[in-house]
Amino acid sequence: MEEKSKDPLHGKRLDAILEELVEYYEGFEKLGEQINIKCFTDNPSIKSSLKFLRKTDWARAKVESLYLFVLRQKKRSETKNGK
Repeated sequence: MEEKSKDPLHGKRLDAILEELVEYYEGFEKLGEQINIKCFTDNPSIKSSLKFLRKTDWARAKVESLYLFVLRQKKRSETKNGK
């Protein structure tokens, strides 16, 4: 039997992470306030942002870190609303 990875990023595609963050922050404008990088603040699109993030390790690390933060926030919110 295979063990399931506890890493929330395991098997998660960068495009899915980015789309989820854009949806959570209701657009690139607010996402750009969280992570101030040009691909989010200057004529942003999913396609151009993915191109930049795939070649820029430090920016991708920031996006992945923010994604993990958002997952924790969602989990907290669900816990509070579920009780």
